[in-house]
Amino acid sequence: MNRDYVLVAALAPLLGTTQTLPMAAVMGGCAVLMVGLHQALLMPLRNRLHGAAYVLASLLILAGLASCLQLALRAWLLPMALLLGPYPALLCLTCLAMDRLLPEAGRWRSLLLHLGGLLAAYLVLGACRQGLGVQLANLAPGALLLLGLLLALYNHLRPGPAHPRRQGKP
Repeated sequence: MNRDYVLVAALAPLLGTTQTLPMAAVMGGCAVLMVGLHQALLMPLRNRLHGAAYVLASLLILAGLASCLQLALRAWLLPMALLLGPYPALLCLTCLAMDRLLPEAGRWRSLLLHLGGLLAAYLVLGACRQGLGVQLANLAPGALLLLGLLLALYNHLRPGPAHPRRQGKP
């Protein structure tokens, strides 16, 4: 499977569970916990396993983590678990995308930075969707449009290198 497809599939929990801020906060916390535990459990196996054996070990760890997460949600937050439905299990795709896209050098620093961004995306999208209260914002296509607008705003406000036309000539 191409890693771009995994990254696109990892958007399903983000778009499906951010109707309200509490749902987004619980799902964001679950995503951070699951990705962090997945990377921590794979750390000793990364140098020993390669190829299909590594992927199989990763999938087995993800299956165990997803089962434990579903059981924990049903034990301690049953109403929220019923609202979230199957989306906590889909966090496995986010874990696979993070594992494929993280660099080998400086992996933990990059992981923490990406997890902070993922949690911020859950919270901001949940707050915007709850605050708007428009029917389109509560549906998945509206969430995708809102996510695109938030990313465009982020890119507009983020300081970056100067445009080639604005750079001085030597």
